[in-house]
Amino acid sequence: MNHRGKLAAFSIMLFFTLAATLQGITIKIGTIAPERSPWGKALQELSRDWLRITQGKVELKLYPGEIAGNEDDMIRKVRMGILGGAALSNRGLKKIYNDIYVLNIPFGIRNDHELSRLLTRLKPEFEAGIEKKGFKVVIWSTSGWVNFFSRQPVRTPEDVRHLRISFVTGEPLLAQAWKEAGFRVIPNDLKDLMMALQSGMVDSFYLPPMLAASGQYFSQASHMCDLKVAPLVGAIVIGERFWNRIPEEFRAPMMQRARQMSDQLYQDTIRLEHEALDTMVKHGLTIHHVKPEEIPAWEAAAEKGMKVLVGKAFSREIYQKFTTILKEIREQKDGG
Repeated sequence: MNHRGKLAAFSIMLFFTLAATLQGITIKIGTIAPERSPWGKALQELSRDWLRITQGKVELKLYPGEIAGNEDDMIRKVRMGILGGAALSNRGLKKIYNDIYVLNIPFGIRNDHELSRLLTRLKPEFEAGIEKKGFKVVIWSTSGWVNFFSRQPVRTPEDVRHLRISFVTGEPLLAQAWKEAGFRVIPNDLKDLMMALQSGMVDSFYLPPMLAASGQYFSQASHMCDLKVAPLVGAIVIGERFWNRIPEEFRAPMMQRARQMSDQLYQDTIRLEHEALDTMVKHGLTIHHVKPEEIPAWEAAAEKGMKVLVGKAFSREIYQKFTTILKEIREQKDGG
């Protein structure tokens, strides 16, 4: 091709690039969250705000409530270019970059303060790992915690060892870690939990309080241990090919608005969690408080399962960083 031909080809390519930019970008976002859930409402608000910020050039088209499939399906569709992105839970995120799953070590993180500090330190590494897989993290979210519900009062690991715990399917390493810790887990899908509780196949489970309330599962297991099992961490990710099509001048304000939305989503979730707990208590739930001196026994039990997870569910390097940072946080708190 001569010089004139190359120039013509470049001009045509530039024309179509500019035309696409002027026409705007539609990014299809999938989520398992229902349309009227806090996540669903937050995504709708973000869609409106991004449309305003970009002067109509970036539009989100939302597919809530598993319309786009489960999280594995969504990740695959983003890689294929069928979806532009997805709002994922921790389980979905680990399918992209498994070191994120270190945040879900049972009884590893005690409270919001520890979680916030850990995320601040580890997010850059997580985001870099996710970007290497072709995804851009737009927003992180923390949406409360998972708690333990049972038919009998539970405050110590010994109280749990004779129970049959409903355990999510598709997590063989985590299930084995619980077994190594001395607990009896029964693989069971959430859709079958009520039947399993009513039949006696299981007599305990761990879920976020909002889900325990909305599904009425607490009616079959009316005791809750207030010790936090693990945090609910999620993120909105967008496929790199879609993110790179967004004009540079819009990206920073879009990210800023997403961070603001994350803060509001957290506050809304905590409020709804408290309301769910109040409602369940009014309808027969008893909450059992774990004393500070009882916490180490839970952590020691969980530690027995670490040999199953470290180097398999997540890397040894990230686990060492996780434990080092946690130790620093707790020493600073105790010393300050």
